[in-house]
Amino acid sequence: MMKGPLTFNLKMCQPKTVKHLVNCSALTPNNLNNLSMTEISALKITQGNMTKTVSELFEISGEDTKNIIFENTDNDNLELAYIGANMTTGSITVKGNAGVYCGLGLQGGTIHCLANTADFAACNMVNGLLKIDGNTGDFLGGATAGLRKGMRGGVVLVKGNAGDRAGDQMRRGVILIEGDAGNYCGSRMIAGTIGVLGNVGKYAGFSMQRGTLLFANTPSLHATMQNCGMHTLSFLSLMLKSFNHFDTPFAALNLQRVQRFVGDAATNGNGEILVITN
Repeated sequence: MMKGPLTFNLKMCQPKTVKHLVNCSALTPNNLNNLSMTEISALKITQGNMTKTVSELFEISGEDTKNIIFENTDNDNLELAYIGANMTTGSITVKGNAGVYCGLGLQGGTIHCLANTADFAACNMVNGLLKIDGNTGDFLGGATAGLRKGMRGGVVLVKGNAGDRAGDQMRRGVILIEGDAGNYCGSRMIAGTIGVLGNVGKYAGFSMQRGTLLFANTPSLHATMQNCGMHTLSFLSLMLKSFNHFDTPFAALNLQRVQRFVGDAATNGNGEILVITN
């Protein structure tokens, strides 16, 4: 008989005026591998400034530690933070909203959030896949404090909108946003690819060094992003073809001709903004 996914159902708590973060970084497939249900239940995790066992916060069912599910995550006074942090294998599904730092340092496997994620999703990500069916906050794929490189690999798919500073200090990897992106998209970007099918806020590519921003709509650009006119770029066919095995409208794009901007000239940058034209 096949084992069901290991499921953590967040228990209901009494209403409070302060929302506490529950640090879920220990609840990943690689950390829970070979642990018994008794050992998993007794693991210590933090809720705000308190330490509790997993069983105090979650009802636990299933046994397949390679496939983890978080349920009932939309609690009024608890926020599940650091889901999938430094995960290397397996899958995590969040049936609701995820808190800050979802997919922090993700190294492998898949995280699928069926609703929204808070700020700093995919920060320091190295490999793997993060899928967000709703919206996400600021600094998607960025770097945590003290680091000079953000996302360094992997793929992030966002069905909704992203906040400000998506891909800040991004070094490698792909971020595909099907909705809108906020201000400073691709700021301080070192390399990698960010695609946005909706509208983009101000200062896209600010202090950008290298990398590619692929936009469906022309953003309001600052003076140090230089307009190079229309170009036919054959590499676009290969880049778009690489999206074919993902569930995203980006996979349906078929084009080679775009309007190209380069910069940021203020930092001697060689990055590019490519705008799809009809």
